[in-house]
Order: sequence, then structure tokens, then C-alpha cells
Amino acid sequence: MDLDAYVLAHAHEWERLEALVRRRRLSGAESDELVDRYQQVATHLSVVRTSAPDPSLVAHLSSLLSRARNRAVGTRVSTWRGVGSFFVNRFPAALFRLRWWWLGTLAANVVVTGVMMLWLLDHPNVEQSLISPADIDQLVNQDFEGYYSEYAASHFAAQVWVNNAWVSALCLSLGILGVPVVYLLFNNISNLAVIGSIMIRHDRGPQFWGLILPHGLLELTAVFVAGGVGLKLFWSWIEPGALTRTQSIAREGRTAGTVALGLVAVLLVSGVIEAFVTPSGLPTWARVGIGILAETVFFAYVFILGRNAVRRGHTGDLDADQLEDRVATQA
Repeated sequence: MDLDAYVLAHAHEWERLEALVRRRRLSGAESDELVDRYQQVATHLSVVRTSAPDPSLVAHLSSLLSRARNRAVGTRVSTWRGVGSFFVNRFPAALFRLRWWWLGTLAANVVVTGVMMLWLLDHPNVEQSLISPADIDQLVNQDFEGYYSEYAASHFAAQVWVNNAWVSALCLSLGILGVPVVYLLFNNISNLAVIGSIMIRHDRGPQFWGLILPHGLLELTAVFVAGGVGLKLFWSWIEPGALTRTQSIAREGRTAGTVALGLVAVLLVSGVIEAFVTPSGLPTWARVGIGILAETVFFAYVFILGRNAVRRGHTGDLDADQLEDRVATQA
């Protein structure tokens, strides 16, 4: 290939992309042109690398593409439209596609918690080996209810949000290993079973459920979603299906990232309920009703918006154009 002739033929296209990158603001038409020019120059770079790999020209085009990609992606991510698309398409699609993993995790944890609580109620001697009588009295009469009013509501909401987000993040980040997720979930529900059995044994059952259910329904569901998605990530390299192990792990890893971002919002809602509704003066039926409403909205979000998003072709993974940008960057 005659490199000089090729440069002469396409220099104006490179100059146009350079001009678009340097503009402070782009119109809708110019944004579309930026993407089109980006794809053209990416093709030119591929041709140059294959037929006449001139180092200076390759470096120039690579730099130009990098700046163009940052401009295009940065503009897209910063818009409310991108945020809206995430919560209308990508996040609910991920939850719906992986529903059997986190619903199974939820069901298993509920059953294990119930069995543990019943067993502890039938074996009161175990309670004495776990906690002293003085500590039980402190928990039953002061600590459990006082926990929800120890801090100002806004500070408590932030504390709860950070704690639950951390637990969920651990389930997702350690999901590739499998066993740590099971440990985290078991540790979480065992604490709930022990405290619940103690409160029920000492005739504080209505108080226990009245303080746990308003926020706990949505909060624990979010944790179980994280656990189920983490286990799916583990299974993706055990049984990759039609994909290679690398492709399978990459796909589920990106989907886990989607779920992690979405759960931040879900846990924020549960934290607000725990801080402002759980310790409020509302009657128990009203507080529990708010918790049930929040849980119902979450399931409707998954099974209505999520199903529709999947029908439109979304999976919870990066969209096709985002994957193309990533591949081009790596190239």
C-alpha cells in the first residue's frame, strides 16, 4: 500500500475528527458525526497497522481515537439519559436474567433462618452458651430497640447504607471464589436467628418483627441478590456453557458490576426506611406495611421492567456500543 497516498486520501477525515474532539460543545448531529468519524478512523488505523505500520502515524491515530472515545463516552455517561437507561434497561434486565440465582438464594436463606430459629427455641441451653444472662437482659430490654434511635436519623441512614453496601460488595467481589459468599450469608442469617430466638423467648416477638420487617424485607433481599449474583459469577467458570471460560467470567463479571451499582440505590432506600420509618411513632401495621410496599415495588420493578428490558435485548451486560468502544481501546 502507498502510505503517502493513503494519508492524502483520508487526512481530511482525521482533521475533521480532531476538530470535533476539540469543540467544547457538540450538537446532536455533531455527536452522531463524532461516533461515525471515530469508527472510520478506527478502520483506517487497522489498515495502517496491517499494511504499512508507520510508528508515528499509528501513534497519532491511536491518540486521536483515544481522545475521541473519551469525549464520546464521557458525554454519554454524564447525561441523565444514560442514568435513566441504566435503571430502566440494564439493571432490571440483569436482575431478571439472574432471577433464579438470587430467588434460590433468598429461599434457601429464609428456610435456614427459620429452621435455626425454631431449633434455638427448642434448645434454650444453647442460648446460654452464646450469651450471658446479663447480656440477654441488656439486649431484650434496651439494646435491640435502642439500636434504631442511637444516632440522628440522617446519620443512621448513612451508617446503615454503608454497612449493607459493604456486605453486598463483598458478596459480589468474592463471588468468583464461591465459598466466601456462603460464609457471609450464613454469618448474616445466623446473627438474625440468634437475636430473633432470644427476643421471642422473652416475649418480645412482636417488637422484634415490628422493628425488623419494615426495612429488613428490602435490605435482606438486596443482600440475597448480591449473594446469588456472586454465586452465579462463581458458576460461570465452573460451567461456562457455550462460551469460553474467559468470555463467561467476563460477561458475568460485567453483569455483577451492573448489579453492584444498582444495589447502591436499593440499599439507600432500605437505609432511609430503617432510619426514618422503623424507629418512628407510626403503628406497627403501618411500619410493616411500608416495608411490604417497598418489597412489592422491588419485585414489580424486576418482573415488569426487567422482563420488558430482556425482551428488548438487554442482558445486564454492557451494551453493544460500549463493548465496541472497549474492544477498540484495547486494540
